[in-house]
Order: sequence, then C-alpha cells, then structure tokens
Amino acid sequence: MRTKLILCCFSWLLVFSFSVSGKVTLPQLVSSHMVLQRETPLTIWGWAAAKEKITISFNGKMYKAITDEQGSWSVKMNKMKAGGPYKMIVKGENTITLEDIMLGDVWFCSGQSNMALPMERLKEAYPQVIEKDHFPLIRNFFVPTKSNLSGESIDLPPGKWVPATGAGILSFGGTSYFFAKTLFQKYNIPIGIINSSVGGTPIEAWMSRDAFLTNPAQTKKINNFRDSAFMANYQKRLKEKNLARPTTAPVVDEGLSGPVKWTDPDFNASGWRKFWMPGYWADQGLRNFNGIFYFRKELQIPAEMSGQQAKLYLGRIIDADSVFLNGKFIGNTTYQYPPRRYVIPAGLLKSGKNILIVKVVSSSGKGGFVPDKNYSLLTPEKKIDLRGEWSFEVGYAQPKQNQAFRGETEMPLVAQNEPTGLFNTMVSPAVQFAIKGFVWYQGESNTGDPKAYGQLLPALIKDWRNKWKQGDLPFIYAQLPNFMEASYLPEESSWAEFRQSQLQALSVPNTGMAVAIDAGEWNDIHPLDKKDVGERLALWASHLAYHDQKIIYSGPIYKSNHAKGSEVTLNFDHTKPGLMIKGADKLTGFALAGEDKVFYWAQARIAGDAVVLSSPLVVKPAFIRYAWADNPDRANLYNKANLPASPFEAEVDHSR
Repeated sequence: MRTKLILCCFSWLLVFSFSVSGKVTLPQLVSSHMVLQRETPLTIWGWAAAKEKITISFNGKMYKAITDEQGSWSVKMNKMKAGGPYKMIVKGENTITLEDIMLGDVWFCSGQSNMALPMERLKEAYPQVIEKDHFPLIRNFFVPTKSNLSGESIDLPPGKWVPATGAGILSFGGTSYFFAKTLFQKYNIPIGIINSSVGGTPIEAWMSRDAFLTNPAQTKKINNFRDSAFMANYQKRLKEKNLARPTTAPVVDEGLSGPVKWTDPDFNASGWRKFWMPGYWADQGLRNFNGIFYFRKELQIPAEMSGQQAKLYLGRIIDADSVFLNGKFIGNTTYQYPPRRYVIPAGLLKSGKNILIVKVVSSSGKGGFVPDKNYSLLTPEKKIDLRGEWSFEVGYAQPKQNQAFRGETEMPLVAQNEPTGLFNTMVSPAVQFAIKGFVWYQGESNTGDPKAYGQLLPALIKDWRNKWKQGDLPFIYAQLPNFMEASYLPEESSWAEFRQSQLQALSVPNTGMAVAIDAGEWNDIHPLDKKDVGERLALWASHLAYHDQKIIYSGPIYKSNHAKGSEVTLNFDHTKPGLMIKGADKLTGFALAGEDKVFYWAQARIAGDAVVLSSPLVVKPAFIRYAWADNPDRANLYNKANLPASPFEAEVDHSR
C-alpha cells in the first residue's frame, strides 16, 4: 500500500508541476509546424490550474474545456480534410498561439538504430537528396531518448516539428524520410513522422505493462520496477557487490606517459609493428586482445593539397577513436557504429611528410578497422588512398575479466533495455495523438531468441493498437537485412530464424513486411541503403492505408508446396507481374533436406508463377529453405516489379 501511495503521489506531482503556475501548458507534440491526422477524430490536450476554463480556436471553430482536479484537460475535434497551414490559439490564464499547422497523415515510426539512423549519417550516400530535396509539407518530430521503469510519463521529452527543408532533412531518420517522401510525392498529402527510436534496444522495452499480463515472470519484474522499496534494496545490493569486487589497477596509457607522446610527429616509431589497413589486429598477429592502440601513417602530401581544408574518411572503427594530424587533435568518435568523417582545417596539411595518428580504444570483441569502407584523405582536387601499410603499438593491455565475477546475475539496470522502459517515456505520452499507422524497424537486439520474437511482435502490434484506440491501424515493418559473412554452404542461422518469425507476423490482420535481404552490408549492422527499405515500406502503406489496388507492393511470399517424386513445386503469393532471376542466369538460394534435416543446395527453376526444386542428394525431400543465412547473398528470386522474395522455411507436402 505504501508503494502504491508513493507512486500515486509521484504521478500527481508530475501533473502538478505543469499546473502549479496556472498557466496553460501543451504536450510536446502539440506545437507549431505539427501535422494533425486528417479524416479522423482528434484530441488536443494539456494542463493548467484546476477548474480553469480553456478555449481552443482552430480551423474556424471554437472548442471549450474545463480542467479537472489534477489540472488536466482535453477537447475532441471532428474529422477534418487535409489542408493548411492553420493557426491554433489556446487560451486559459495565458494564450498560446501555434503556427503553420497542417492536416495530413501522421505515421508513428519506431524501433532501434536502423529506424533512428539520421540522414546526416547518409549524406555521402545520397548527396543529391541532401542538396536538392525541399519538402516543407513533410515534417519530422524526433523523440529524444528517455527511459523510465517506475511508470508511464505524461509527456514526451522536449522536441519539435522540423520540416524537410535545408539542414532540417539531416535530422530525419533515413528510413522514415524515404518512406514519407514516397508517400508525399504519390498522394500530395502533408506527412508527419513521429520517430521514436533508440539504438540497441529490445522489443520488450517498447511494450506496455498490459502486453505482459499473460507472462507472470515479466509482470512480476515490471511490478518490481515500480516498487520503490524493491528498487532501493536492489541498488543497495549492487553497491555492496561492487565494493566486494577486487580493485583493478589504474589504466596507464604508455602513449601518453613518456617524455614524448606517441601522437607527437617527432616521436620515434621505428620499432612499431606493421599493420595492413583496413583490418583487425586479431588477424594480424595479436589475438584475444583489447586495450589502447596507436596506429601511425606517414603521408606524402603533394604541393597542390598543402594548406587546404580536407576531409578524412576512416571507415568504421571498433570501438572508439581519436585522430591526430601532425600532432594536432582532429576529432574523435566514442563508439563503433558511426562512419568516421573528420574535417582537417585549412593550414594543417603541409607539402611533403605528414604524420597521421589514430588512437583506438577497444573494450571487447574483435577490434580494428572494418574492411570494405572508405579510408581516404580528400580535397576538391585530389584523393589519397589510406589503405595499405601502417604501423601500430599497444599503449595499454586490458586485463582479462576476473573469473570469480563473471556471469553475475545481478547487474545495474539499463532502463532502455528492460520491459516497458521505453514505452513508458517514448510511446505512452503519444497515444492520444491520432495517427495513420505504424512503421517498425527493429530486431537486431532480439536475434538471440528468434522464436520468442514470433510471440513478441504480434503482442506489440496488439498492444499499440489497443493504446491508440483507433482500431486495427496499419502496422508495417522491415524484415532484417543481410548481415555478417556470407556462407557458401547451407547453414543454420539465428538471423534466418528471426526473419521466419517476422514473416509469420503477416498472419496478424492489416500488417505488411518490407523484405530487405538485398539492402544490407556484410560488415555493417547499419547499412546505408535506407532508400530501398523506406520505399518498400511505403509500398505496403499504399496498399494498407491508401487502398491502392493497382500497385505491386510485395515481393514473392511463400504460400504452399507439393512434392512429386524427388521434385518439389513451390507456390507463392505476390508473383505479379511474373517471377524473375535477378543478376544471374541461374536461380539460387534454395536448399532441400530429407528427414535428417541435412540441407543441400537445390537445383531450382522458374515454371510460370511457381518454382521447382530438386537435388540429386535428396531422394525424398522433407524440408525446404530459401535465403536461410545471416547474409543470404545467393538469394536471387524476385518478381518483375524488382521486389525480392522473403526468406522462409517449410516442410514438404507429400499428401497430393
């Protein structure tokens, strides 16, 4: 009872903080430049002093409300057609005027890093888009990251609506930008994007407490999160465990400890090891090793580059880096995923010998410089390739983790990785804001348990639809792209199993899945091709939300099969305007297995709208797989609308 009282008081204080001054306050989403959902009833809400009279003037009509005892108020607006710009005036003790409001279609876009990845990270991939696009009627509200386990927040973290013009485009998520652009160009309706995404987060964090009511273990966990006494005791135990840990020696970086720092161009590095850039030191004679490393390259700069501002591209580095040129600090990146792009200021490059130093901090895993990326130094007139021979030395060797403290069950809680941790703060406060549908790009953090995702994704869909109370809103999601090294033999794959779980979620009504197995990169979990993914998601939106009956919106989706002897014929949905092989003269990516479930590549051919499989190594086929790999680069079945077939696994039907 005491805990419930504390939580109730806490919730009341949150509301009271908005209303104590008596002034009208609006939620973050209700602000200038917003897009409101056309042709659906709307709710506008906010806070003020208790029992205060509120009036709203919008689109030629007046609406009235009186705040309740807690200072909350809301008004209902009837359906309105697309249009604008409009002004909204909200009056109470004070007056708030909102400008440039459009009525159009609003999409709630969510997930992890591939939904969050901004256009700024993609500007080298889409320079013409960044330079020339100008769409003031496409607006983006990017929700800042905030997590909380103690309960649902009443408002989003501070943010604003930004139109897709000029530098504003850079703040859009790449996937959601191309999604919105496609829809706007096709339907000429203002498009609003609410992008609520956080990198590296599991699906459970985006689900409400209600979504776990049939899971006693998770429900208990969530209730504990909301119990202040339990959490205080938990933190106390963690603190005691940390005090019991053996003290570790301080980090001593030899690169900074000597009379001459290793970043100094005059330092004598003649004894350093050789390193071939790009690559990993584990592949170049230094295994199972983390710590601090210094990489050195002597550059010969031609006279025409001397003194110029230049761009330095260092691909992607695992994990963190700091860059120095001729002893001057250029810039740094604190984690492994962003592309390394640094500006060398004018006057620093000199004709002849220049020393480039990259300090790398690797905390775990296989550290180094990711291959097949851009490693170069560039001015408008000339480009220097930085691949090739460098030298390196170890500044600090990270000790192995103490065996006695490995695998401890109690670790500090990271709220954004726990059930409800992001729903509470980045979803729940938005559910009163009417939308057209959902776009979801998430899953990498859940690939360790692909079968569980088969239940979690439908549960999230149901949960969000229940919270928005707008019926079975379209829910469109991206299937995970190809990633990691390719295999030239059939293999087991948790990513393939995960894609199967995503495929099965199409059984939920009014859902759509954009296949992306040709849009990834083997060496980057954040592939640059967000255009194909965004446009394929928009095709599904055209079908589900705009009821466009003429478009081809999906690649082939496995439907059924039947066996005749050792041959298996596969039938697909979405074969129009016909099946095709892309980029080759032979259909590949299919595998067959007998009852032993040992898979062999199948001989495959297109027969009308079907695919026929056989293998001399499988006399009686029992199982079929297509594109079943982390990186299914052999998969090349498409329809003639240039949309790829989804990966799948199925049992062979011998009943006919």
